Amino acid sequence: MKTKINLFFGLLLLSFIVAGENITAPDRNLAQKGSINVYASSDLFELALNWATEYGLVNPNQKINVLKSVSDKMPDQEMAGSGIGITGDLSKQQTAKQQAWMMVVGHDVIVPVMNVKNPMLDEICREGISPAGFLRLSGKIEKQSWLKLLVNSADKPDFPIHYYYMDDPEVVSGMNRFLNARWINPKGTKVANVSEMIAAIQNDPAALGFCKLIQVTDQANQVLVGNIKLVPIDKNGNGKIDFMEDIYSNLQTFSRGVWIGKYPKALSGNIYAVSNTKPRNESELAFLKWVLTDGQKFVNANGFSNLAYNERKAQLEKIGEPETHAALPNNSSHAIVKLILIVFLSLITVGFILDRMFRHIRNIRETELVHKSHLLPVLDENSIVIPKGIYFDKTHTWAFMKKNGLVKIGIDDFLQHVIGPVTRIEMKKSGEMLKKGELLLTIVQTGKQLSVYSPITGMITSENKTLKSQSSLLNKAPYAEGWVYLVEPKNWLLEVQFLTMAEKYKTWLNDEFSRLKDFLAKVLKGSSTDYELVVLQDGGALKDCVLSGLGPEIWEDFQTEFIDQSK
Repeated sequence: MKTKINLFFGLLLLSFIVAGENITAPDRNLAQKGSINVYASSDLFELALNWATEYGLVNPNQKINVLKSVSDKMPDQEMAGSGIGITGDLSKQQTAKQQAWMMVVGHDVIVPVMNVKNPMLDEICREGISPAGFLRLSGKIEKQSWLKLLVNSADKPDFPIHYYYMDDPEVVSGMNRFLNARWINPKGTKVANVSEMIAAIQNDPAALGFCKLIQVTDQANQVLVGNIKLVPIDKNGNGKIDFMEDIYSNLQTFSRGVWIGKYPKALSGNIYAVSNTKPRNESELAFLKWVLTDGQKFVNANGFSNLAYNERKAQLEKIGEPETHAALPNNSSHAIVKLILIVFLSLITVGFILDRMFRHIRNIRETELVHKSHLLPVLDENSIVIPKGIYFDKTHTWAFMKKNGLVKIGIDDFLQHVIGPVTRIEMKKSGEMLKKGELLLTIVQTGKQLSVYSPITGMITSENKTLKSQSSLLNKAPYAEGWVYLVEPKNWLLEVQFLTMAEKYKTWLNDEFSRLKDFLAKVLKGSSTDYELVVLQDGGALKDCVLSGLGPEIWEDFQTEFIDQSK
């Protein structure tokens, strides 16, 4: 066996030595420092030019060449060297290969709007209009009415619709995607431009129209323009705006709802920055970071929608992902030699692995059986560790006073079981003040995040810096190595009266499990059946790490409907 192993590694080393002589890193034709090439599709050229101009004002030594694509496509020959492409619809690109890297830098959202004095405003906001309702609006019906768009308001007085529209191919295209059918403008009043449409809707209580969100937004105050209200969309067609669809209370809530997928994706297109390989030139990375931060205000100024705060953070993290490079052969003859070596090496590797597998197959199977019994454990009251001597808060945090009077705090075992593996946390720093019921830390799991609130008031004397590099300690040892802060308490004698210990906490957890099951049943009702399989097992038991397999929209609802309700 020892001879086989030596032979294997000897051939492996030889292969890499020979192949290494014929392999070079890909030539990226990196832009010189201070020079960036930006290729923009025609509809985004003005936005790209605006970005370049404004970025140049704060970085006068930075040269940016903005080039308009010859069409709406982004051909490979335009991106052959280094550079960044700005495009809207990646499906329009006729490239020989899929773009190797992309990131979202903005949105282009189409919205239905109405007058705030609409006589049926309450019914419309309560029920919303489903895709089927909008489809009934499209066609050659002589007399259109708001009542025909609703489901549960048959007993209300009929009220006509005054439909306003303009020639906008993007709106028509978006409606085609949204309705999965051809959008035929109903009879209505044609207007020359957006300003005329907005003015007409502002002055007509019966008005309805479709436009871009940015066109009805007061940028200075981040609210909708006067007398305009978004028409709520009943995505699931159940005749009501349930809490999974309720994103229309204000512009900030709506923008967050667009980001996490609560608004129809067909009406929310993305603006992308793309590249053949992930940008690694310092000038390009600096420009992209600016686009995701200060440059976002120019997205709105050019008629598009900027990214929500959390989405900007997610895209900034994407810039920081490690880049992998594939080595390329210098010529075809070397490529053939390399291919033969790879095939030969692969055969040896497969043989070696099979030899080891057959020798240990029984042990492997037994180990797998034991392992599988722990992969999908049931999450219930018996799964939770409840140490004695620790105070617990209803925000699923804990506090423990040390002999020196400082209080150590962290998250409880219930919360870490529910959310699953933590990939990163955002912490406060020593010297900062904590207030009971306000932000303690933010837990991040591959882009999804959850805000956790403090059980007490006090000043942070030290933070657990180990968590920054080993955030998994929150899962492995939430009461030991996974502690978060040491705090000098300010109102301990008062606040400790609202905390619980041991048996009382265990009794309270029974209610929390019931509340968790109710929450999951509520948010997943009408969702994909795949979610149901992930969450509930036979007999209604919960799966451990129940939130881990769910999307950001469910995390958002868990924040507002479960965590925030406990404050």
